[in-house]
Amino acid sequence: MAGNQTSPNVARFDLPINDVEQQATLEVETEEYDYSKRAQWLRAAVLGANDGLVSTASLMMGVGAVKQDVKVMILTGFAGMVAGACSMAIGEFVSVYSQLEIELAQRKREKERRNNGGKDEQEEGEKESLPNPSLAAAASALAFTVGALVPLLAASFIKEYKVRLGVVFAVVTLALMIFGWLGAALGKAPAVRSSLRVLVGGWLAMAITFGLTKLIGSSGL
Repeated sequence: MAGNQTSPNVARFDLPINDVEQQATLEVETEEYDYSKRAQWLRAAVLGANDGLVSTASLMMGVGAVKQDVKVMILTGFAGMVAGACSMAIGEFVSVYSQLEIELAQRKREKERRNNGGKDEQEEGEKESLPNPSLAAAASALAFTVGALVPLLAASFIKEYKVRLGVVFAVVTLALMIFGWLGAALGKAPAVRSSLRVLVGGWLAMAITFGLTKLIGSSGL
């Protein structure tokens, strides 16, 4: 009787353990899958925001090195924002569209090698996983514009030249740290290292643009 009672108990405890292990495995796989699907729009958004912030701020700081008029600084930043957003959107669209064509060609070759059977469900899943050029282009343009608005708004209401440059530098520094931390948090990367990398890169871009423009302006060219 004791032996007969042991087997059902063992079986009854084994099944929940296996279920828990399978559920944990599925959760890990789902989490990894979510991060892989997030990569496309995350890359476009983070790069677009950083480019908009750094390039527009660098343009404004460069012009500010030789021109103290606030209108000139704002117009330069606005022109850089529009041109950069269009450039980012077109570049991202062309890049992702090329990637889409490559994947479609590869899947067409694989489809020709496969036999008939179970194609509908597989093809439906493949369509959902294809890159979207329009979405990537829109995300890049929008993110670039958001980043570019930071230095533009910071400088719009300050007429004093030196104060304006200092405010733009301070606001851009804060925004660089936030964008770096946000990109790291969404991508599960080290936050401090990512923020410092973005911050130092932005500082270098503004310093080089300011210094070279100041040098050329002082030479009378």
